Amino acid sequence: MHPHFTRLRVVLAAVALTALVLAAGCGREGSPPVKGPRGSDLPRYTVAEDFRLPESPTWVKAEKRGRLVIGAKEDQPYLGEKDPASGRYTGFDIEIAKMLAASLGFPPEAIEFKTIASANRETALQNGQIDFYVGTYTINERRKQLVGFAGPYYMAGQSLLVRADEDDIKGPQDLAGKRVCSAAGSTPYQRIQSDYPRAVLVAYDTYSVCVDNLLTYQVEAVTTDDAILLGYAAKAPDELKVVGKPFSQEPYGIGVPRSDNALRFALDDALVADEKNGDWKRAYDATLGLSGVPAPKPPPVDRYPAS
Repeated sequence: MHPHFTRLRVVLAAVALTALVLAAGCGREGSPPVKGPRGSDLPRYTVAEDFRLPESPTWVKAEKRGRLVIGAKEDQPYLGEKDPASGRYTGFDIEIAKMLAASLGFPPEAIEFKTIASANRETALQNGQIDFYVGTYTINERRKQLVGFAGPYYMAGQSLLVRADEDDIKGPQDLAGKRVCSAAGSTPYQRIQSDYPRAVLVAYDTYSVCVDNLLTYQVEAVTTDDAILLGYAAKAPDELKVVGKPFSQEPYGIGVPRSDNALRFALDDALVADEKNGDWKRAYDATLGLSGVPAPKPPPVDRYPAS
């Protein structure tokens, strides 16, 4: 294809996407803004007074420096997203991080969020770049050999994002002959390939490109963890929806240095308390809940013994 026509198609797709997102943002009163949850709508968490955790070297180091350094994602809408203009992080994972920081005695102004790519999470925890990590971090046995995990705080699972006017796709069993987009080489891509071979798979490097293609009618569905898809649905609730029940299990945990069991258990205790007092649900409702999907029941915390 001639380069000029390729550029024209890209421009047209961008214009169409902008129009759709703007329509979603302005289509009805109360629609969420494009950049993420409004600060005024977010919960406030009670900061523990006189909290001490001297047996945790991570906590002691953070207390001496006067702030917690928390690893996060910056490109997942309504989960962990960074506004390039203000540098502000927003989303469900960010709220979980703020909630837990408050339980450790750190107010929001004493938190420094640091973007850490998925491939660098274990290294960042091992070398002390960050105190803990909250960012769609699935707990598994292999990772437990490298880092510790508090939680899980959310049970994600592979699901499907479709356009709001789509009635034919209600679950993975309806994907035969449909164009389905996922990240190249990802576990969700491989699961569709092996379990639903009649789907027509399309792969890109990022899920945001998949969502662009969904909004411009080039694919019929996008598939990955439901939490990530709920974030995109919250961004454009009049245009997108998540359908069906999750068809895998991905327990999201808080990554901590492997040897710091004191910190891990303190975070477990905080999670249990925040689920009981309603803060967990308030955090969900202010972020992923804007997708229209009500808060699920949080998974039980796995307080596995120190090794």
